[in-house]
This record gives sequence, structure tokens and C-alpha cells, in this order.
Amino acid sequence: MKLTYDPRYNVAYICLKEKTEQVETLQISDDLPIDIAPDGSVYGFELLNARQQLHADNGGKLTIINEEHGNTTEIALTP
Repeated sequence: MKLTYDPRYNVAYICLKEKTEQVETLQISDDLPIDIAPDGSVYGFELLNARQQLHADNGGKLTIINEEHGNTTEIALTP
């Protein structure tokens, strides 16, 4: 899994697996398109207006927590 974030455009993409074939993009809401493979599996999804969606009350940071190992990583989402 890979998360990319572009602060210039305020867009994040969460890639669940690499695209190996043509995808169909479903617009779930104004801020959430999802890429679907022909077999129905999800390749990834884009978060438009990412800062608003990812950091509501977290001081402008994205927190990633590995529940198994208890490791925490924080990434600042700068405007």
C-alpha cells in the first residue's frame, strides 16, 4: 500500500495495489473517486481536498499507526 500527497493541489492517493490493467473510476462523492479493476477489486482511491479529509482534529498531521507493532508515524500536511 502506498499513500501519496501533493500539497500543491491538496490531493492524496491511497494505492492498495499497482495498476496492471485498465481501471474504471467510480465517483463516490465530489471528493472521492475510486479506481476499480475489471474483476471488481479496488486499486486505490483519491482524496480531493485531502487536508480537510485527513486531518480534521489532528493539528494538520496524518498519523499512521501499525496496530500490530504499535509503531506510529506522523506526516505534516502543510498548506
